[in-house]
Amino acid sequence: MIGRLISVVLDCPDPAALAAFYAELLGGEVEAEDETWIDLKRPDGADLSFQLSADFRPPAWPDPERPQQFHLDVRVPRAEMDEAERKVLALGATLLEGDLGGSRNWRVYADPAGHPFCLCAAG
Repeated sequence: MIGRLISVVLDCPDPAALAAFYAELLGGEVEAEDETWIDLKRPDGADLSFQLSADFRPPAWPDPERPQQFHLDVRVPRAEMDEAERKVLALGATLLEGDLGGSRNWRVYADPAGHPFCLCAAG
């Protein structure tokens, strides 16, 4: 092992707003270095950071002309999927693709800056 992953960094047009979105989705404490870099410190060590990108162009999932580059998977108990969807939509997420009538275990969303993430059913 060469090192240890300490954070995943998301480029975005508004680091404070995106950090607040993910704090509601995943929990954790928002720590701002300045308006260009904000950390979401999580007790499990899976930290996220948000970096200002003035020329940010969000992915256009699933358009290969503007690929997703990466996405986050968020585990949710299967019985709470509909409630979790309601909450992420209220926070500003956009549904990109549902679970195809329950035929698969995930739903795809975009965060307020356009990064794809999935709610994945567990159990």
